[in-house]
Amino acid sequence: MASDPGQSRRSEAERRSEAERRYLERGRGPRSDSRRLDTPRIPGRTFRPQYDPELFGRFAETFARFMGTARFIAYMTVFVIVWIGLNLIGIYGLKWDPYPFILLNLFFSTQASYAAPLILLAQNRQEARDRVQYDQDRDMTTRTRADIEFLAREVASLRAAVGEVATRDYIRSELRALLAELDERRDRDHRPDNPGHIRSEPEGSGSAASTRAAEARARGGRGGSP
Repeated sequence: MASDPGQSRRSEAERRSEAERRYLERGRGPRSDSRRLDTPRIPGRTFRPQYDPELFGRFAETFARFMGTARFIAYMTVFVIVWIGLNLIGIYGLKWDPYPFILLNLFFSTQASYAAPLILLAQNRQEARDRVQYDQDRDMTTRTRADIEFLAREVASLRAAVGEVATRDYIRSELRALLAELDERRDRDHRPDNPGHIRSEPEGSGSAASTRAAEARARGGRGGSP
């Protein structure tokens, strides 16, 4: 009986997919979880020494700061004098570093070989701090300059606005000019040679005229009586 070619291909594909699935489950395939980009890699065991960079940097700065003091120079001077004196005089004939003091030179060379990298490390840390401080100072300077420019523009606008406002002296001068003009107009209106001049009667003239008219009427009434 002949087998169906389509069914045989499907069965072969199923066997391959099953084998690939088992291979991936064991974690040895090219698509295993250890090589997937969306899966964090678990760090393996390392035999390199581990240290705290911040702690080591602080130690380097402390050491470099101590080497730059007068106390360190005094300690080193006393140490060298004692070393040379003991090796020249000798205690019970013991001279562990006779002249030319090769062991002392080796000690100084070792100290210099360690001191130079520590000093460089301290300088690098100080340079990094200076760079951060410089960036902060630059930002602060930029903000300060912007604030000063804003205040300068505000002061200029206030000066322009104040220049358009009438001051006290200006108002006083205008009032004096108006008063002088009114006085001059009043004097011109009261001149006798002015055609529009209105003669002002003295106070009480109206009452005197009415009194004289009343007296005339009274005399006329007495003359006509029998």
